Amino acid sequence: MDSNNVAINARLNADKPAFVAAWIAQAGSGLGTAKAGSDRMAAEANKLIQGLEVGVRSGGDPARFEDEAWTLLRDALAALSASSAAQGVSAGDTSRFVLAIKRPLFDEFRSKHGKDPQALVEGVWWATALADNMAQFTVTTYQKAREAIINRQQEELLELSTPVIKLWDGVLAVPMIGTLDSSRTQIVMEALLQRIVETESELAIIDITGVPTVDTLVAQHLLKTVTAIRLMGAECIISGIRPQIAQTIVHLGIDLQGITTKATLADALSIALKQTGYAVTRVKV
Repeated sequence: MDSNNVAINARLNADKPAFVAAWIAQAGSGLGTAKAGSDRMAAEANKLIQGLEVGVRSGGDPARFEDEAWTLLRDALAALSASSAAQGVSAGDTSRFVLAIKRPLFDEFRSKHGKDPQALVEGVWWATALADNMAQFTVTTYQKAREAIINRQQEELLELSTPVIKLWDGVLAVPMIGTLDSSRTQIVMEALLQRIVETESELAIIDITGVPTVDTLVAQHLLKTVTAIRLMGAECIISGIRPQIAQTIVHLGIDLQGITTKATLADALSIALKQTGYAVTRVKV
């Protein structure tokens, strides 16, 4: 085992709580504020210390942080990154907390090698390599965790922004709001086709009142959705065709022949009721 590994292992065995306290004191309130932040830092520091102990006892080289010796420490850092990303703690604050381990490491090597400059330099280099690799790994895993959270939230927002509503027996509606792209079209088709099967609906209304613009790509997405609906044995009405959208469709030469279009959702519902055999009458009060 390397002499630096031996020194840190002995320090942790001798007084681990003091090592953790020095680490937290240097970190400040990076993972929170007041007592909650201090308690969390203590808990996270102790988890990381467990991984550090395994690493140094296994003779891990800080310059080769990807080695098996540091597996437990990397796992603890990944868990810290995921927790910080979920709680809204920034990557910078999380990395700053990890880098604060340099202080107790430096103090240990200064205490042990204060009269041996060469050994002290090697110890400081060992500690720097370890802390820097820990921080770099933390930032990388934090970014991955944050991206996973953002992607999941985007998927949830897409699902919420494309609800399939049952307007009447046999009549479904999908109000579209915002930009219609490939991923969103796929979600709409899957949700709508599933609901058609579940409700045995005969007709679906796609309302594009909330779609700001219609270009060739948007029209293609709409046509794909209509085709999928027809393959399921149902018919489709597109509502929300405003004058500007109508002019754009004509200008682009988009062929919507064979597809019923209406200016408003109310008009589309009226047509849908007639096609499904319903008649709505006003009751005189």
